[in-house]
Amino acid sequence: MNTDQFGAPGKSKETQLLNIVSTLETLIAQKNFSDEDKLILIKNTLFNEIQKLSKKNSKTYRLHLNFTKTYRLHLNFINRLEIDIKTLDDVVTFCIAMKYVVAPINRAMLLVPSNDKNFCETIAKNILDTFGEEKIALLISTWDNLGVKGCLDVERALVVEEFANFLKNLSSLEIPHTKFEDDIMSTAFVQEFERRLGQKRKSRGGNSLETVTDFIFDYYGFESTKKPTHFAADLEIDKWFKCKDNWIIGISCKRTLRERWKQLSQADKDTLSKFKIREIWHLITYDNDLSDDKILKLGEQGQIFYLPNTSETYKKCLADSNIKNYIRPLNLLIENIRNSINLKA
Repeated sequence: MNTDQFGAPGKSKETQLLNIVSTLETLIAQKNFSDEDKLILIKNTLFNEIQKLSKKNSKTYRLHLNFTKTYRLHLNFINRLEIDIKTLDDVVTFCIAMKYVVAPINRAMLLVPSNDKNFCETIAKNILDTFGEEKIALLISTWDNLGVKGCLDVERALVVEEFANFLKNLSSLEIPHTKFEDDIMSTAFVQEFERRLGQKRKSRGGNSLETVTDFIFDYYGFESTKKPTHFAADLEIDKWFKCKDNWIIGISCKRTLRERWKQLSQADKDTLSKFKIREIWHLITYDNDLSDDKILKLGEQGQIFYLPNTSETYKKCLADSNIKNYIRPLNLLIENIRNSINLKA
C-alpha cells in the first residue's frame, strides 16, 4: 500500500476502500455464482473501484498518456493484485488486511505526533528564563531528547492499544484460521505499523531542529524576512534575516550536513553577493561527518558553521588556523543575530 509504488490508495481514501471491501464481502457470500465466476466478478469489481479512487485525466501530458500520477500508481496496485489474487481465499485475505491492518493503522497514525513541540516548549522556556542565551546548545540537545522520548511514548501506547484490538478482531473471525496464520497476520500488522512509524520519525527528526530554532527566535523576538527575489540556488534555507545594512543572512537548520554539502558548494560567494546575501549560517548538532575539507570549501564561499562548543569537532576546528574562522559556538548564536539584524521596535 506504500506511496511510491501504489499511490497509497488506503491512506487518503480509507472510507472508499472499506466500502469496496464491504462490496467484496457481499459478493463472496453470494450463492448464485460458481467460485470461478465469483472470482472473476470480484476481481473486475475490485479493479474498477480502485481506478475510481483517483482522477484519471491530467491537465499535463505525461509519458504519452494523459493520466495523473496517482492514477498510474493505482494501476500499478491493480497489476500487483492481479498477480496476488488467484483464489477466493486470497480475496478474503485482502479484505482482512484492509479492515484489520491498513484501516486501523491509518487511524492510529493520525494520533502520532508530527513534531515534538508539545513535549518541549515549557522546559525550553524555563531553560532560557533561567540560564539565558548562553545555554542554547543545552536547550537544543534537551529539546531533542525530550521530543524523542515523548513521541516514542505516544507511539508505544498506540501500538499496544491497536495490536490488542487487532488480536481481538482475529479471535472473532468466523472463518477457519490456524494459529500459524494468526502469527503471520500479527507479524504483518506490526511490520506495517513500524514501517509507517519509521516514516513519521524520519520526517519528525528532520524538522526537530527547525522547530526548536523557531521557538528560540520567537522567544527573542527575531523576525525573519523573505527569500531574496529570484534566488534559485539549490539551498534548503529555513530562515532569512535582514541585516542593518540591508544585506541578508540565511540560516539552515539541519542536524547534519551529510550529502547536502555538494549542493551547498554550488552557491559560490559571487552568487551570494549578487543577491546581497552576506553569509549562510548552518546550525549543526551532529557534526561527526563535518570534515575539514567541507568546512574549508564552504567557508571560503561565505558559509559559517555553528557547533556545540563542547563537541570534539568544534574543539579540533578551533585549533586549526585554516578553518577556525568558519566555525562559531552555538552559545553565541543569539548574540550574533542580535548584532546583525534590525529588531522590531
